[in-house]
Amino acid sequence: MANQAVGGSHRAAPVHTDPEDVSVQTALSAVADPVRMTLIRELAGSADWTRSCGSFDVPVGKAALSHHFSVLRGAGLVEQRDEGPKRVNRLRREEFEARFPGLLDLVLRGDTAD
Repeated sequence: MANQAVGGSHRAAPVHTDPEDVSVQTALSAVADPVRMTLIRELAGSADWTRSCGSFDVPVGKAALSHHFSVLRGAGLVEQRDEGPKRVNRLRREEFEARFPGLLDLVLRGDTAD
């Protein structure tokens, strides 16, 4: 019952993918979505483990936000842990950069081809 949340409901610990196990297609797909780009950029500007999932200003509901974080975890970009009732996040900048040199910098620069 270590993952028991407030109110008695159970929440499974998040599963994280090692960036070394991520294909370039998965990485590109993860960073191509505008909502996920916003999450990545906001995490890059925050100290590790200071941003809870609900603290991001994105135009999606809770279920969609959960999906976006799942995609980011699956691409090796984000690590999450539970702290009491909150799930907090960190950008796995160094690990992802080692696997895909320069890709995260391109995302964080925010260049558009419009």
